[in-house]
Amino acid sequence: MKKRLFNLTSAILASSVILAACSPAAPATTAGGSTGTSAGTAASTSAATQPAKKVVINFFHRWPNEPKKSFYDRKVQEYIATHPNVDIKVESVINDAYKEKIRVQVASTQMPDVFFSWSDSFAQNLVSSGKVRALDDLYEQDKAWSGNLIESQIKGFTFDGKKYAAPFTMDGKAFFYNTEVFGKLNLKAPTTWKGLLEVLDTLKANGYDTPIAAGLSEPWVVSHFMGPIFDRVVKADVLAKDYIQKTGEFTDPGYVEGLKMFETLAGYMGDISTAIDHETSRNMFANGEIPMVYLQIAEIKRIKEIDKVEFGYFNFPEVEGAVGVQSSLEGAPEGVMLSKEASPEAIEFFKYLTSAETAADFTKTTGEITAIKGGVTSETASPEVVEAFNLINDAESMTPWFDNAVNINIGDIFMKGGQELATKQTTAEQIMEAVKVKATELRGN
Repeated sequence: MKKRLFNLTSAILASSVILAACSPAAPATTAGGSTGTSAGTAASTSAATQPAKKVVINFFHRWPNEPKKSFYDRKVQEYIATHPNVDIKVESVINDAYKEKIRVQVASTQMPDVFFSWSDSFAQNLVSSGKVRALDDLYEQDKAWSGNLIESQIKGFTFDGKKYAAPFTMDGKAFFYNTEVFGKLNLKAPTTWKGLLEVLDTLKANGYDTPIAAGLSEPWVVSHFMGPIFDRVVKADVLAKDYIQKTGEFTDPGYVEGLKMFETLAGYMGDISTAIDHETSRNMFANGEIPMVYLQIAEIKRIKEIDKVEFGYFNFPEVEGAVGVQSSLEGAPEGVMLSKEASPEAIEFFKYLTSAETAADFTKTTGEITAIKGGVTSETASPEVVEAFNLINDAESMTPWFDNAVNINIGDIFMKGGQELATKQTTAEQIMEAVKVKATELRGN
């Protein structure tokens, strides 16, 4: 909803690609018309011992860190072990750098064969290049593969009636809270915005100067608050229009209201939140240093690994009297895409990466939730992850990560503006004036 680090799997690169030998020369003929054997035999022997040219697959992902780096290194090696004619070149850079680099690659001649994408507008921007392969034929021809993909997660990768990715992970966002602290203070998970503020006030009154923290130094963290807030206070049809570049106006007063809500929430985060990153805020919660944090459900395993707090979580609460959708869950799938020029071997590798077998291995290794049937089970995941999977799967509706839902130029103004709101350097009204100017420019007016 996250500089540049270039990583090629050393084990793969250790096997250099050897070009196939040219076709053997025709046998020499003697003056009497008989065929000479020595030259022909030598050429045939040389061709027989020379390995065939390998098919190179370029694979790009966004996890140069553990445990996913090792997971994908292992998957690549497993695939090569059963496909000796294939050489897979891996590149990985982390979140924000990935967003920038994949856009550059899609616009150039260096587009990877197999790569990851967030859903909705981020995926649509890649598809608009005309270089991403539509997958409807694969979905239709291989039901044994496509039948395992959770149908509700495909929508975010469907444009003009065509499917452009296989969803692999799915996630949601929630407020996590320390159940021991809540128990001592007789607090319950709030279901309304007013109730949330009352909980934060109680925590503060009982010695928690920073009742909730967030890594606001990273812009995407700000956007993850914007998404559900706007979902609650702006009408759904207005959001749908504004989130499209050609029709976006952002004139609804609900945006100012939503930004002021974020400013209020940021007031409980203390000065520390504008100086730390997301991982730091998560670790502070996991170590019992703060009682609340806003996290992705996929991060449950990270908290449990530290194993210092018992926790619960709840969805972004209802805003009483607001005109938006009150029960949606923020989150979105991430999927795997193919270049339009992908070889048959790359297509087969793509299916391997999005198979039920790989999904189950991924959940078991990372503790994260996959969008593939059979990925999350009692055998592969903790009870908390299974519960989270059911929460996402049963959600009445999903609202995508805000930075993927809107044009990046609009998103940047909101994200930077949110950082400045947290430090009292701007106002909600000033942010919306800048957004409206940019929206008019993007519409071409």
